[in-house]
Amino acid sequence: MRALRCPRLRLAPLARTLNGMKWDDINQQACSVARALSVLGERWTLLIIRDAFRGTRRFDDFQRSLGVTRHRLSERLRKLVEEGVLTRVAYMERPARYEYRLTRKGLALYPVLMTLSQWGDDWMDDGNGPPDRYRHSLCGHHVRPVLSCSECGDPLRPEEVSAQAGEVLTAYTEYLSARGESLPTAGELAREAARHWRENRSEQS
Repeated sequence: MRALRCPRLRLAPLARTLNGMKWDDINQQACSVARALSVLGERWTLLIIRDAFRGTRRFDDFQRSLGVTRHRLSERLRKLVEEGVLTRVAYMERPARYEYRLTRKGLALYPVLMTLSQWGDDWMDDGNGPPDRYRHSLCGHHVRPVLSCSECGDPLRPEEVSAQAGEVLTAYTEYLSARGESLPTAGELAREAARHWRENRSEQS
């Protein structure tokens, strides 16, 4: 049987992409990790999402679980609603009370939380074993999350995967080359490529 071969991906290291960046500007980067962090990277945010997956929906229940101040919790919930990760659903009219439920965008974070939980089990264990175990209801077994190739099914290892510049970065470098301009530094390239893409999109709309 012929072995399936996977295309190799190539991309500049994230550390170079983020050079010289201000935190408030990371959503402007031509980098999916940076853009994700602009939504998920604030303190308490991932714990709010964790609790939402566990069925927590109401403000007081989030606060009781996390011990976060009401002001900070309000800020984080508002940001998650604005970003489309949570949606606010009224459950009482007078006075107005709302629940916070995961959207499709929020539910898509499940693999992220499972992988992060596994990393905590592997590397932050206090000697008492994992605090939680996850059971797959369809087969009845306890599970560990596995990151695998979508094409061949083999586990993905960092030494076997690299990345290629995506459409935005490729188009911008070609644009600069056609104009005879030199490439900026990696961090500036990511910002300028994203800006160039947004400007072109606004002109076409």
